[in-house]
Amino acid sequence: MIITVASFKGGVGKSTTALHLAAYFAKDALTIVVDGDPNRSITSWARKGKLPFQVVDERQAARAARECKHLIVDTKARPEPEDLKALALGCDVLIIPTTPDPLALDALMLTLSALRMIGSDRFRILLTIVPPKPIPEGELARQALKKAYLPLFRGEIRRIMAFQRAALEGVTVDGVSDKRAPFGWEDYQRIGKEVERLNG
Repeated sequence: MIITVASFKGGVGKSTTALHLAAYFAKDALTIVVDGDPNRSITSWARKGKLPFQVVDERQAARAARECKHLIVDTKARPEPEDLKALALGCDVLIIPTTPDPLALDALMLTLSALRMIGSDRFRILLTIVPPKPIPEGELARQALKKAYLPLFRGEIRRIMAFQRAALEGVTVDGVSDKRAPFGWEDYQRIGKEVERLNG
């Protein structure tokens, strides 16, 4: 299975999503992450600790695809239309993370417009960095996306400081000593299960 994570805006948890989904799938089968983001966030994260998967850059993607069962591709923010077309048509599931704030949702609409132009419908929107209740932004964003009949993951990723600590320590969020860290891992497990169902 090839899973691509893309967004027209930075700071929406794109690399965090790619990394944690890779950790989820690596529990059952050989999984490799292609770090196609020029910032090399996942490469840096992996260098600090011991993650349960291998990280390669885009130049090694073809070989990596032959060697693993699951390939997770992290992309640069705001990919060019031609790049987005290649990414969308070259994967089994395209995940588009967005935070529930207006600027991120505006960027999301740009991504969706580009996907419609190339005729791709193999994508799902993932709400990330969702503030805790009773702050309403997460639910309001979910309702707006549903009202627009956009394909949305049922699960979402809560705003948890442990994700930042995980990046500093070079581990996934479940490896952080923080009482809220397990909630972050539970969120990504739910998304991993949804991806499995999408891919049949």
